[in-house]
Amino acid sequence: MRSRWSENAALEAEAAWGEDGAARDLAHLVYATRLLGADPGLVLHGGGNSSVKTTAVDLTGERIEALHIKGSGWDMARIEPAGLPAVRLAPLRRLRALDALGDREMVSFQRGNLLDSNAPDPSIETLLHAFLPHRYVFHTHADAVLALTDQPDGAALCAEAFGRRAGVVPYVMPGFALAKACAAAHDADPSVEGLILLKHGVFSFGDSARRARSRNAAAPPPPSTISGRGLVRITWSGVAGPAKATRRRPGRPR
Repeated sequence: MRSRWSENAALEAEAAWGEDGAARDLAHLVYATRLLGADPGLVLHGGGNSSVKTTAVDLTGERIEALHIKGSGWDMARIEPAGLPAVRLAPLRRLRALDALGDREMVSFQRGNLLDSNAPDPSIETLLHAFLPHRYVFHTHADAVLALTDQPDGAALCAEAFGRRAGVVPYVMPGFALAKACAAAHDADPSVEGLILLKHGVFSFGDSARRARSRNAAAPPPPSTISGRGLVRITWSGVAGPAKATRRRPGRPR
């Protein structure tokens, strides 16, 4: 699928939401998130999430590392800067040292580290974004990818379709355990350009919003293995031909 990124539109986003430093990072995140959210092949009913790691100034005037992450309930296609609340990044990353963390404690901790206590709840997948080292991270439930992951031999199909460009992560309910599993998969091969989560979706990442949004795994699988099943070449942003996805396992709101 052709990337719809426009440098002119990105500049318009900067003019609307900030041209310097962290504001520019956030403006690019808003623009890229809207691009993803507008594509029904990637995002249905506003689902998915996105983030950028940047800096922010707290009430004491100290500049700190912050994660702008999609807030729960916001539609990606219509996101505004207010829908991407800033969370202190360092405390989130320290949580990775824990062996386990319940959902209630995780949500409370995330809210407690918001720079604005009136902001919406950070995504249930906030820790997954925080544990990855990349500046921009995008998560979608791409139909073309689900067409592979939801097959009985989804792991093998994904490994063949994406090769070494993506890590494959077994199904885990969104939350702390999934964040740890994805971080471990990335650590096993930091050269990967994304992660394929079985029966769930795709995480892509990069050092710029454009790169993370447009990055793809353009390694077509052997026709005898994939095309013979009615499936085709998979990319990060879509599909190069017809594919039929099965129903994704129910999960929590993002």
